Amino acid sequence: MPMLRDPLKLLSSLRSHGDVVRLDFGPMPVYLVTTPELAWRLLAVDAGKFDKGIVFDKMRPLFGDGLATSNGAFNQRQRRMMLPAFQRSRIALYAETTMTKLAADLADSWKPGEVVEFDRRMQDLALTISGRTLFSTELGDDALTEIQRSIPIMLKYVMVRAFSPKFVERLPIPANREFDAAAARLRRVIGDAVVEARGKGGDQGDLLSMLLLAKDDETGEKMTDRQVEDEVITILTTGAETTAVALAWFFHEIGARPDIERRFHAEVDEVLAGGPARFEHLPRLVYTQRIINEVVRRTPPVILMRRAREDVELGGVRIPAGTEVAVSQHTLHRDPRWFPDPERFDPDRWEPERAAEVPKGAFIPFGAGARLCPGHQFAPTEIALVAATISARWRLEPVPGVKVFPKIKATMQPNRLPMIARPRTTG
Repeated sequence: MPMLRDPLKLLSSLRSHGDVVRLDFGPMPVYLVTTPELAWRLLAVDAGKFDKGIVFDKMRPLFGDGLATSNGAFNQRQRRMMLPAFQRSRIALYAETTMTKLAADLADSWKPGEVVEFDRRMQDLALTISGRTLFSTELGDDALTEIQRSIPIMLKYVMVRAFSPKFVERLPIPANREFDAAAARLRRVIGDAVVEARGKGGDQGDLLSMLLLAKDDETGEKMTDRQVEDEVITILTTGAETTAVALAWFFHEIGARPDIERRFHAEVDEVLAGGPARFEHLPRLVYTQRIINEVVRRTPPVILMRRAREDVELGGVRIPAGTEVAVSQHTLHRDPRWFPDPERFDPDRWEPERAAEVPKGAFIPFGAGARLCPGHQFAPTEIALVAATISARWRLEPVPGVKVFPKIKATMQPNRLPMIARPRTTG
């Protein structure tokens, strides 16, 4: 199957075949849209005509009815109830109590000249930040230990599982046994944490208590323990992974480009002025945000799947109800019509004048429309604060002779990313 053998090559070629391209995954046809206009229509304008697609169906045993997999009125209800947990004031709280502190602790652990397994350290850090954000320290130690153990196992197999025939999931092969055992362990420990937090009550300053306290504005109902459990697993599995991957590529890209690195370091030194990175610094970390945008342009989640709930027409193509439809961020983000010289890493393409020329739907690292990822502000905040905290003390240099390239799992992970920690001296 070309999608599994070389997905990036396949997705990069699609725009040359038309605005809507049919691919056959065995007996299942999938229609991929390749223009910003159709992507925006699919994800935003006509979102009510589509449900989540087959990839999300395959993930339901893991995510349950969390935001990543649920549909219709239930999805809208859950989204309304979850949004307060991701509002600006809460993100500011998590930034001060968790993000900067844990990034500083990691930076304190390195020694000059040490070769750091940077991709793994970013995964550990992102999972720890997510765990500490979700669970208060009293409740979260057991959960955090299991999160760090089980989620990397599940992410290792999630993409193959999503695109494999149904019968493969039932085969007693090592990949299935490892995935199922990790999912069961994670479910058990998070379920225990939810029950304990429910009994404790009140706002503990974490995401979990916000989810437990949330009420539906229309009915006054709260989420059940199972619904909270589903949303917690969804947040952990989707949010932490994308943030970790973005941080890994951030340092890889600037480490290979001294001119960009110097501008970034100069901004960090000026804004932080020798102190810790803080939430209120974010508006002044302008160049940092441009680097983040360029990172997620080049290495976004690979594909978003939907399923038509009714007969629809996209780009002159009739798509019957029940048919799978997809949009690839990789395809859109590398389109030279919107991003000249798309293979070039260029943070300056996100200067306001140039960014204003990018059409709606051409840049969708967090999706779009009613199903826009609720962490679309949380993730850039974490990436910026972690990057600034680490870079205030360290330069991360590439290891000579090590080839780094994307490895497609649930996201575009680096195949491996060792980096050398060099102390910085600031003027």
